[in-house]
Amino acid sequence: MDKILLDMHTHSSHSPDAEDSAAAMCERAAELGLTAYALTDHCDVNFWEKAPTPETIDAMMYGSGSYALASIAEQTQLRDKYSGRLDLIIGIELGQPLQNMEKAELITDDPRLDFIIGSHHMNAGVDDFYYLDYSKMSPAELDRLLENCFTQTLEMCRWGRFDVLGHLTYPLRYICGEYGIPVDTDRYHDIICEIFSTLISKGKGIEINTSGLRQKYGMTFPTFELVKLYRQLGGEILTIGSDAHRVPDLGKGIAEGIELAKAAGFDKVAYFKKHEPHFLKL
Repeated sequence: MDKILLDMHTHSSHSPDAEDSAAAMCERAAELGLTAYALTDHCDVNFWEKAPTPETIDAMMYGSGSYALASIAEQTQLRDKYSGRLDLIIGIELGQPLQNMEKAELITDDPRLDFIIGSHHMNAGVDDFYYLDYSKMSPAELDRLLENCFTQTLEMCRWGRFDVLGHLTYPLRYICGEYGIPVDTDRYHDIICEIFSTLISKGKGIEINTSGLRQKYGMTFPTFELVKLYRQLGGEILTIGSDAHRVPDLGKGIAEGIELAKAAGFDKVAYFKKHEPHFLKL
């Protein structure tokens, strides 16, 4: 595919773990000629306030109340600046909304937003999956961790104040990719089916997150088998995003994601305006 159709999950330097400015990301998206482009900076609402101390684990992610709102404000300006060159979709990646419902709903009610990804990066009371040492966990402990992850993800889906579920199976980036520990997701088939059925009943979608293709994990989040399962259950709303945290990664893996979507039975992918899905034919 010569043209990258869309990229619905990207981060600018408003996200503490990303490198390049929102303007630089938009300029690259315009150069690539994307039909639809979303900036979705982090807003992990359990980190709304400043970190208790600079040494706090994940200290850089604290203060999301400031940087997420700054991202939305700059995106609003950039949308006007790039009018005619780029269809900028104003977005946010809302992390762990049930861990700070008041602030989550403050964000979901923001009238400037077109698109919200709902993501689960950490179980309640536990560090981000990035920081955990899986080599010290027994198989039973890993199983409990993942069971809790999917259970809390299901609870988030029942709440449902977002547009698509972000990177289902995110913990496998570390468990399988970084630590080389195999995980059989068939163990969680029933709860994943319930997650998908809940999303479908609420008119919500999922994403194919292609970041795993650039990482040791080597697969998308979720995998082809789970994307196909979502389609078999009646899922119709599917976005594709690179999860780029820097300009060179913008659009990476989108062509592969589109081929995966087609193989899973999709003939269209979605982008959002004012939380309403619009579709691009594959």
